[in-house]
Amino acid sequence: MLEQAGHAAYAVGGCVRNALFGAPVADVDIATDARPDTVVALAVAAGLKPVPTGIDHGTVTVVAEGIGHEVTTFRADVETDGRRAVVRYSDDIAEDAARRDFTMNALYADARGEVLDPLNGLPDLEARRVRFIRDAGERIREDYLRILRFFRFHAWYGDPDAGVDEEALAGIATNLDGLAALSAERVGHEITRLLSASDPAPSVAVMEQVGVLARVLPGATSRMLAPLVALEKSAALPPDPMRRLAVLGYFDARSLRLSKARQRHLEAYQSLISAGTGYAEIAYRHGEAMARDVAALRSASLGQPMPEDLEAQIATGAGATLPIRPRDLMPEFEGPALGDELRARERRWIESGFTLTKADLLK
Repeated sequence: MLEQAGHAAYAVGGCVRNALFGAPVADVDIATDARPDTVVALAVAAGLKPVPTGIDHGTVTVVAEGIGHEVTTFRADVETDGRRAVVRYSDDIAEDAARRDFTMNALYADARGEVLDPLNGLPDLEARRVRFIRDAGERIREDYLRILRFFRFHAWYGDPDAGVDEEALAGIATNLDGLAALSAERVGHEITRLLSASDPAPSVAVMEQVGVLARVLPGATSRMLAPLVALEKSAALPPDPMRRLAVLGYFDARSLRLSKARQRHLEAYQSLISAGTGYAEIAYRHGEAMARDVAALRSASLGQPMPEDLEAQIATGAGATLPIRPRDLMPEFEGPALGDELRARERRWIESGFTLTKADLLK
């Protein structure tokens, strides 16, 4: 649509980066020299649906065959305040590239797959080197969330054996105070995505060394994250950001504005790590997955392997059903006393290894 009208148009950013890495592409963003009103008019003429999702900032979402594509006019920053930028439209792809965060994200590809690399980001991508565009401190002061994004990108795309870019770390270390300006929602979102990487332990360890971890997760430590990741791999447990957040020792789930489901998940991990609850009981009350997760968390915390009889314990609890029901205790017990008595007998049953029969429990 754009090229036929004489405009430049390129897929840009994450879709190009991931395609070159051979990683899944979730969506396709398009950069163009066409102004937003022109994009809207061309979309209507082509029978596509334009949605002005960010038209004040140059972005129009164009829906084609049910898929939305964010089409954004080339831009250059006029001024920034660490959270938002005032921009002007540009006809220069190099200016558009210069306002992005990392060199591996400043890659463009046309409709035929030809890659444009205005800032020489391909060598960094090929070396799996996460590097800020030009001056790291300036890029960070444009948006302090880029500090967290740097560690997230290093966890997902960086080469852990090559270390971390020193200029980036210097820029981060001198701009730590800017993290206080970020909303809890933005911080929680980035931390969750970082901890979803296959192995975020090296990146989180550097976060701790440079002082970032203490700013965004007060009281957290990376010490047990690497052992947990190793246990996860040996037990074939999929990455779980809440499991990993729990092992960091961070206990204020609400401060990150996580979803209620994730808050409950994290709080369950936190309550069970140090509790004396057996794995059979955890499986009975919370399910098999929770029992395996808690076993991994406890083992990582203690520096021990997973229990050899873990699966046997889990099977015992997961398949158990309490033999008695409230009506079995009525009318002798009613109201609150009924609940108390049922719980007491359930406790006896659990402590018997789930072996007591209905007759045993009604004695």
